[in-house]
Amino acid sequence: MSDFMKWLYAHYIRPQLDGAPREDYEMWLDLLDSDLPPLDREALEKGTEFTAIHAFVLGLRTGRGLPQ
Repeated sequence: MSDFMKWLYAHYIRPQLDGAPREDYEMWLDLLDSDLPPLDREALEKGTEFTAIHAFVLGLRTGRGLPQ
């Protein structure tokens, strides 16, 4: 994964995730935040980063084909 994608995650994607409505997932996200040991929390963050970056790229690739 490129350094740009990691930068994009930190400066654009992550703030969007943090600002997203959490209504139906509030309890589950709070449980993850409070009950995970530090190493597991770090692993969750890296997994979230990987998934969010690739979901963003997928959106760019599929969105590009929509106007055609």
